[in-house]
Amino acid sequence: MSNAVLTPYPSEEGLALRNRTVMSAMTRSFSPDHLANDAMRAYYEKRAAGGVGLILTEGVVVHPSADGYNRVPHIATDAEAQSWAPVIAAVHAHGARIACQLWHCGRISHADYTGGLPPVSSTNVAASGINRQNNQPYGQPRALSAAGIEVVHGYMVDAARRALAAGFDAVQVHLGHGYLADQFFDARVNDRTDEYGGSVENRCRFALEEVRAVLAAVPASRVIVRISPSRFMGGLYDWPDLDAMLAYLIPALREAGLRMLDISCANADYYQTSGRVIRQVRPMWPGMLIGGASLTAEQAAQEIADGWLDLVTFGRAFIANPDLVAKIEHGQPWTPFDPAMLAQLD
Repeated sequence: MSNAVLTPYPSEEGLALRNRTVMSAMTRSFSPDHLANDAMRAYYEKRAAGGVGLILTEGVVVHPSADGYNRVPHIATDAEAQSWAPVIAAVHAHGARIACQLWHCGRISHADYTGGLPPVSSTNVAASGINRQNNQPYGQPRALSAAGIEVVHGYMVDAARRALAAGFDAVQVHLGHGYLADQFFDARVNDRTDEYGGSVENRCRFALEEVRAVLAAVPASRVIVRISPSRFMGGLYDWPDLDAMLAYLIPALREAGLRMLDISCANADYYQTSGRVIRQVRPMWPGMLIGGASLTAEQAAQEIADGWLDLVTFGRAFIANPDLVAKIEHGQPWTPFDPAMLAQLD
């Protein structure tokens, strides 16, 4: 079966890939000591052997104070970074590439996960609801000072350097899904009155500073940025001033030297969330554009053929179908995702 997602991606922007399929980053919580382990190696290797072009790892926490989840990997030390070497080698042995998603949870956390310290954010207002990680309300955050913001940018830069030194093909700077950078983007969260709050330009400042810092430290051909301006988190919502934010942020990212952009929304209707935003962004973005997560093979092929996407992410489909690429190639039905699959790293 011919499908555009199976064609090579000979990128001049960054990563050249054997095909245009991407395994989306998905938190799996199988790292009790914050190190990559044999079970994780087997998990990623199986998808690489199944033919995926690019793997985006689960979120990897850039510093202990950035954590917010049970049993997730960290990359704050050289030992933590090097624990990924067997994973990377196994993925490469099967012809796939792998990028490390760099993660700071911000206020989506609790002192249980940050060494007893308050989580940090754009604000000192706690996120609403109950943290499913420890069944407690989200922790009371501390609004970052300008000096604290510089420290956080340093965590991201150090993590990017460690990841590439360990052998990752790229890093993905996670600026979406309600985590720290998104807490600066969103005017409903960001209540600051300094140069990081208020106007569109000010609310984009944190993210743009972070991207510029990473790009100054590592090659642009190895940096992907993820944003999620439209998200499904208990209800569909966009950045409140979506058009103005995109009109400013997207050209600014390109001007900063970024070449690869991922616009995503987990577990949601693509056409109502990230797909709709991608149609606004594409005329402003000539670089590699990644998106998807809930598309069929036919829909994915059409998004590429129409020029909206260069690479297509598949999330839960890759959990249920490690051989997803072969199934697309041969026109075979996909195994449906079952939530029970999340209990086993397979």
